Amino acid sequence: MRFTAADLAEEAQRTHAKLSAALGTLGKVRDVDFGATAKDEVYRDGKLALYRYRGPNAPTAKVPLLIVYALVNRPYMVDLQHDRSLVKGLLERGEDVYIIDYGYPDRSDRFLTLEDYVERFIGGCVDFLRHGHRLDAINVLGICQGGAMSLCYTALHPDRVRNLVTMVTPVDFHTPDNMLSNWTRNIDVDLMVDALGNVSSDMMNMTYLMLKPFRLNVQKYVGMVDILDDADAVEDFLRMEKWIFDSPDQAGEAFRQFIKQFYQANGFVNGGIDIGGRAVDLANIDVPVLNIFAEQDHLVPPDASRPLGGLIGSEDYTELMFKGGHIGIYVSGRAQREVPTAIHDWLATR
Repeated sequence: MRFTAADLAEEAQRTHAKLSAALGTLGKVRDVDFGATAKDEVYRDGKLALYRYRGPNAPTAKVPLLIVYALVNRPYMVDLQHDRSLVKGLLERGEDVYIIDYGYPDRSDRFLTLEDYVERFIGGCVDFLRHGHRLDAINVLGICQGGAMSLCYTALHPDRVRNLVTMVTPVDFHTPDNMLSNWTRNIDVDLMVDALGNVSSDMMNMTYLMLKPFRLNVQKYVGMVDILDDADAVEDFLRMEKWIFDSPDQAGEAFRQFIKQFYQANGFVNGGIDIGGRAVDLANIDVPVLNIFAEQDHLVPPDASRPLGGLIGSEDYTELMFKGGHIGIYVSGRAQREVPTAIHDWLATR
């Protein structure tokens, strides 16, 4: 495509107008916050808090839905703002939604293990809800790394999970198109954890940004020029930036175990995942499973999620491929229309 001098002049004039509007726009931008939905803390274990969301109406679902998020990011991505909220969509459809917030690990959490996260934290929240709702089993929605831990928990305790939904969850960690896995497979994680203790959020964020260095470090900030005359769009941009860089450090021992057993040994496929001395075998999962993954996901490619159906023991397995990326599956307009409905309808028939 060739540009004329007139085209370049017009683009320069447009950019100048956007930049000129920026001072006025930035004066209107409020301090961005997150979370569109009211919630109440109902259970605590150390830094972990379990919250129950409050919708406009009482839930109609008889079985609560527990969201298990990843350790590497903050869970408010599922309730980022009023028009970008998976939680809001689920509540509007009558679901009774709870979420685990692990908090921010510090040096006192250096020796937390995967057993602590799977059995103590996830298991403690599941048991609290089972007893509080007088049920033998509840519904679980595991997201990304939280989905992998939910698979571990369900494989160890299939009698306590009624239905399992996994979203953008890695299962086969050795697919050729998984750049993060290829990078991680050869690191000396023992040396890293022994030297650092906890793994810093800055190191984790830099790793994720370098998966798409031009797009995530340059292009999106150049593209910000296009919205400098729109205060609402700037607030949305800053809210997303706040979430990206509001990442917890990773508890050293749990990080070591996750990298070695999942990324390096590909334990779901090859076996060898050990949680507190118990082997995890996905064939033990005999409950209904809905597996949702994103078509353009660069962190968890579709081929990394698809093998789940062939590894679990359940005959009730459903796949849903969403047209979007790893973040878009929570916040895009398409996601708001499609994902909560798909989850609710699938749960309602079971």
